Amino acid sequence: MKSYLFTRTDRILKRSEFLFLSKYGTKIHNKHFIAVINKRKTDKIRLGITVTKKVGNAVVRNRLKRLIREYFRLNKDNISRKWDISLIVKKEIAGLSSKLINLSLHTLFKNIHAQMSTTKDESI
Repeated sequence: MKSYLFTRTDRILKRSEFLFLSKYGTKIHNKHFIAVINKRKTDKIRLGITVTKKVGNAVVRNRLKRLIREYFRLNKDNISRKWDISLIVKKEIAGLSSKLINLSLHTLFKNIHAQMSTTKDESI
């Protein structure tokens, strides 16, 4: 049975971890998001979310974070393990509907999956 929980261990919380990702991670982006990914040693995928004040007021920023966490929570089993993912939200997303945000996240995670597949092939 799938686990739909999004616990504290599924999140990137420390500033040092965000800085490490930005320094050593691979960037993948689309129109609304920038994803920074890096391989981990443990068998757990983690997500960090960054939404700056340029995106909107606190209500808008918190809504976006909730939508991203919900998408990740429901779809984390479809993403291969051993990755840290930091999502940075671009300001163009502020007025979009939930459906369009989910579609943008879907395409972004599809690109991440493609990037992870090519990275695996290079290491073999």
